[in-house]
Amino acid sequence: QVQLVESGGGLVQPGGSLRLSCATSGFTLADYAIGWFRLAPGKEREGVLAISGSDDETYYPDFAKGRFIVSRDTAKNTVYLEMSHLNPEDTAVYYCAAVTDYSGNYYFQSDEYEFWGQGTQVTVSS
Repeated sequence: QVQLVESGGGLVQPGGSLRLSCATSGFTLADYAIGWFRLAPGKEREGVLAISGSDDETYYPDFAKGRFIVSRDTAKNTVYLEMSHLNPEDTAVYYCAAVTDYSGNYYFQSDEYEFWGQGTQVTVSS
C-alpha cells in the first residue's frame, strides 16, 4: 500500500527556516516522481517544486528559487523540502505527492499525481 506521510511543519518566524519530510512506503522511491504542493486559506493549490524519479531533475517556480531545495534519501525512502527565508506568504498546508515515472520526468500539475500525503501545516508569523 502506497503511503506518503509529511512531517516537520510548525510555527516559524519570518526569515526562518524549516525542513519538511515526506516519508514514503509501499513503493520504490526511485521509480516515482515527487512533487510538493501547498494550499493556503482562500487560495488555490500551488506547486512548490517537482523532482523526477530516476535522475533527480528538479523544477522550481520563481517564488521557490533560491529559497526552497528538494532532496531525496532513497535508503530512507524519504524526500525532504528545505525552506529558508520564509515569509508570511509561505503559510500553508504543505503536501507531497507521488506519481509513477521510469523516464526521468518531473511533473508540476497536481492532477498528474497518483498518491498524496495528508499534509503538514507551516505557519510563518512573528
